[in-house]
Order: sequence, then structure tokens, then C-alpha cells
Amino acid sequence: MAQRRFKPQNKQYLRGPQYKLPTVLPLALDARTPLVQAVISRRTTHPTVYRKRIVEMDGDPVAGDWVRVLHNDTESGEAVPFAYGIYNPKSEVAIRLVSWLDSLPDDAFWDHLIDRAISLRVEALRLNECTDCYRVIHAEADGFPGLAIDRYGDCLSAEIFSIAMAPRVEEILRRLSAKLGTKHWLISPSPNLLSQEGFELSSRSSPELPPQVTVTEHGTQYRVHFGTGHKTGFFCDQRDNRFKLSELCRDRSVLDICCYTGGFSVMAAKRGGASEVTGIDLDEAPLATARQNAALNQCRNVKFTQADAFAYMRDMLRGGRQFDVVVLDPPKLIRNRAEVEEGTRKHFDLNRLAMQLVKPGGLMLTCSCAGLLPESEFTRLVRAAARSAFLPSDFNPNPTPRDIQIIAKSGAAACHPVSANCPETEYLKSLWLRL
Repeated sequence: MAQRRFKPQNKQYLRGPQYKLPTVLPLALDARTPLVQAVISRRTTHPTVYRKRIVEMDGDPVAGDWVRVLHNDTESGEAVPFAYGIYNPKSEVAIRLVSWLDSLPDDAFWDHLIDRAISLRVEALRLNECTDCYRVIHAEADGFPGLAIDRYGDCLSAEIFSIAMAPRVEEILRRLSAKLGTKHWLISPSPNLLSQEGFELSSRSSPELPPQVTVTEHGTQYRVHFGTGHKTGFFCDQRDNRFKLSELCRDRSVLDICCYTGGFSVMAAKRGGASEVTGIDLDEAPLATARQNAALNQCRNVKFTQADAFAYMRDMLRGGRQFDVVVLDPPKLIRNRAEVEEGTRKHFDLNRLAMQLVKPGGLMLTCSCAGLLPESEFTRLVRAAARSAFLPSDFNPNPTPRDIQIIAKSGAAACHPVSANCPETEYLKSLWLRL
């Protein structure tokens, strides 16, 4: 094979030819299709191959092309094929590995991945017994790099994080729908798709996608609106945490900070039997949905307030207001490495203020969905926040730092599995505290 030397440090690919990304590509290719071969320095089981790791390439694949991936074998000195992946000429993540088998992924390969994903949710976890709202495909953890698909009743909502999956997602949705019995679908690009993948995509949907559906989770109903907010504004990853919190709320006052469409708030009132629930969020649109959700479940002891979380908590502190249970589930505060310092500081300040609103002996659930903030760092941050959090003077004439007990740790619901070969698929961190 006559190979050309690859130039991983050459940034011209970011400004080079503007490849037109096909709208639709087949999942499976004919085994006789000639493929470009890419050589990397070492074999890997991680699905992400960065551009700087590519040593040589024998052609110029375009966006969405399959490539055969080889590694330099130290014993033989030869380049040995070991995987198949999909190429993106515009991204630092140049290849998304899909298969480590000897043959190119065919229809049977994709059907196996889809069947395995469905089996986990339907057979192993038996999610259909408690909800019609869950994640069906969790990106690399299910073998679909850069693709997340959630089920909302009769609808499948797909979010695309990689160009590898973009032209193939409709075929994946078609196969999923045939097996799950769903009728509609929505495809949305990740907010960071252009900056990370170098391409823009428009949202699209099946012709008769309803503007909203009603889903059920542990006997609580939620209205899900399509095409607004972050995907739908209702997050399946917090399902288990919502259920657990509802077990701890009976006859207690609850404050839900950054409540968005009221996932925690409504379940705390409906299933949990909380005496009163207050949800706050900065955006009015999701709060309108939260109020709809409360009305849908006939929850009259829930009120939602549009407010900045920092300002609201400071007002509550000045008024000496405290709650039995506090939930702190902010949006993603660290979206890239440039935001790590600022996002970490925001997490610290939010936790410090929220802890002061918990009654002595009360409970707090604090969460972070920032994948770039490791669990160990998040735990240290929460501990440090407690050392700076004091009871109001009305309760303690000589203020001392709050004493916290970490009574449990949790993450995303089980329909969001973590790949042992891709630890980045674990992102949500939740600490259950007693103060």
C-alpha cells in the first residue's frame, strides 16, 4: 500500500474544502467496497481516535466515509488492521470507531446492536413496567458513537453529537421504531455540533410528529414538548433520582433549584406527598411547562417562580427561610475545558448557598451533569462548600460551618449505561446529603 504521510498538526482541514454532508447514508456497506486505510500508532478499544494519533492514510476520505483502521504492530513492524470507523475531515476527533470485528459492519451487526440496546431497557431493566420515557441508545455505551435516542411514548427523539451518525440516524430510527412500535421521530443537532464537528445540521422530524406528548413515570405524568429548549426539557437520566427523592418527601417542605420543567418538583408533590414544593428557574418557557405538569397531576401545593438562583437563595437567606429538602440540579455549567474554572466556581457558590437553606437535620440532593468535572472533584467541591456554609444567626448565635453527611451517591438512570472502554459515557454525579 502506497501511503502518504498524514500531518496531524496541519490545521488546514478546518478551512479546507467544504464537503457537503449527505442527508442519508446506508448503515451497511457492501463488503467489496474499497476503503481508505488509516494507520494509528497503537491499537485501542476506545471509540475515539483523535487526528493527532493518525500516522498515515492512503487516501482522502470525505465526511461520513468508512475507513479501515490499522495499528503499527511492534513485533512484526507491520500495520495490522483491527477496527472500522467513520471519518470526519473537520474534527479533532477524526475517526469514530464502530466495530472491532474482522468484517465491515453489515445489517446483522447493526440489528444486533439495536436488539442489545432494547433488551437492556425492556427485558433486563423492565422499564416498560414503570415508564414509557427512557433512553434507548446511549451513544458509545451502546455502540453508536455520538448519538443519543430517547423514547417519549410513541416518539423517538434523537440528538446528534457526531457526523458519523448524522446521515445514518434515520435508518437507525426506522429499525428502532419497527421493534419498539413507536410512530414518530425527531432529530436534533447537539448545540456544539458546529464547533466540535465542523458541520451544521437542521432539526427534522417525521411528517406527523405531534407538538407534544404526555408520558408517565412511576405514576406521575409529564407533558413533553418537542422542538423547544434542550431537546425536550425532560431528562430521562434523573428518573431514578426523582423516584428516590419522592420516597423522602412526605409531609416535608421541598425547594427545587433550577427546576426547569418541574421533574423533581411534581414527583415530590404527586408521589412523594410533600407538604409544599417550591420550584425556581430563570427561564419562563420551561416554567410554563412545569405549571402544566403540576396541573396535569392535580398538585395544588406546588408553586413555580421565575428567578435567578443566586438572587433567590440570597433573598431566602435574608428572610430566614429554610426547607426540609433541597434539590440542586443546575444545567451544564462546564461545556468545554475553557469553562472548567468558572463552572467549578459556580458549582461551589450554588452549593454553598443551597446548604444554608436546609433545615438542621434536613436533606439535600446536589447534582452535576458536567462530564469534565470528575466525581472526586465534585465531592471535594461540595465538602469545601459546606465549610463555607453557615446556619443563619437566628438558629445559631455563633455560626459554625454546616456539618454534612454523605448518605448516598448516584448517577444517571440505568438506561444510561457506562462503557468500560469509554468512561466519558458516565457524566451525571449526584450526592445525597444530610446537614
